[in-house]
Amino acid sequence: MFFKYGEEEINYLKQKDKKLGEIIDKVGHIERAADTDLFSSVIHHIVGQQISTKAQATIWKRMTDGMGTVNADTVLLEGPDGLQSFGISYRKAGYMSDFAAKVKNGAFDLEKIQDRTDEEVIRELVSLKGIGVWTAEMILLFCMQRPNVFSFDDLAIQRGLRMVYHHRSIDRRLFEKYRRRFSPYCSTASLYLWAVAGGAIPEMKDYAPKKEKK
Repeated sequence: MFFKYGEEEINYLKQKDKKLGEIIDKVGHIERAADTDLFSSVIHHIVGQQISTKAQATIWKRMTDGMGTVNADTVLLEGPDGLQSFGISYRKAGYMSDFAAKVKNGAFDLEKIQDRTDEEVIRELVSLKGIGVWTAEMILLFCMQRPNVFSFDDLAIQRGLRMVYHHRSIDRRLFEKYRRRFSPYCSTASLYLWAVAGGAIPEMKDYAPKKEKK
């Protein structure tokens, strides 16, 4: 499954911003994988913290091969020691076990959170051990498929903005200007800024000042 967007979002963004419209035309439709299972998405994001995407994929495969379905029951069955056997740190294993326990005892309701606003979801997610604002925003976008997610803490989003609009830096005020422009379809705009930051259009460059070598 991929993040869902279509003509409505594309046409709106192209109408609002000519430069982004040119990027959309050059890059074409973007398929970014989405995991609509909230529990496994939270666990997957915890796995990926402070490690490479490749390492995250390796550990996640070990987990799914060893556990089958990744849910509260299987996480609690493994316990911290079992989770560590998949290559997960002691700290992360603790975060996962704590989350699974909260789901089992009803302290965290996977169903009710779906009806919350974006801000409410972020507040509930960051109340969990090991989940910060950026991770909560990524879960909003790639799990819950919310249409208007724009993360100031995402360095690749900032890089994409610098590259598309020729800024040397992105402060909060400038970032909010683009959030207002792209809203209510910031999530789709984010996909294209990530693509640019990742080199989808090779001739584009980052306008951030180069750091002087000491």
